[in-house]
Amino acid sequence: MCSLLGRRRFLFSFFILIVFSGTAAAQRSSSPAEGEFGPVMTAYLGYLHNEQEVVDDRASRREISPAYYRRNSNRIHALRIMATRLVRESKNDYVPELEAVTVDEFRMIFERPPKPTQFRQNQVVANKFRFLGTVQTGETFYLFARLDPYEQAELLKRENSEKANPGSGTSPNAQRIGEATTRARRVVPR
Repeated sequence: MCSLLGRRRFLFSFFILIVFSGTAAAQRSSSPAEGEFGPVMTAYLGYLHNEQEVVDDRASRREISPAYYRRNSNRIHALRIMATRLVRESKNDYVPELEAVTVDEFRMIFERPPKPTQFRQNQVVANKFRFLGTVQTGETFYLFARLDPYEQAELLKRENSEKANPGSGTSPNAQRIGEATTRARRVVPR
């Protein structure tokens, strides 16, 4: 009887060990290669990892509902995907302030929620955010980069000048054709 109980404990412990080692291996293989990113992106990925640990801890103590846990884990995953995409495409160690929201959360960041069917990539929304795209991680998250104060000031300046001089060679969204809407970012040598 005692040896049967001991065998069961051993098998259970062995099973738990295999499950956790498989999970850890999967996380290592899905994470970016060591040294692929600069210090800014590495810090951002560390921040997201810490956020996931907080959500995991709260879930383990049953402080949050399973639905809340899923949504926030999916949001963190969507932020990781978008940040990695931005840094790889730009080849620049810069991550803007990102927001990932579902349609039912638009009121959290917009006074008057826009219709997501009208979004175009890199479109400025409400003079505060640039729409980056969507990421599907369990549910659809709309990702936005918050404009920095310089970009917001430039947009307001353009809008005011457009109102003062209508039809002065600008496109319908008060931006000159071919004119960049973001300031240049510092490139970190490798």
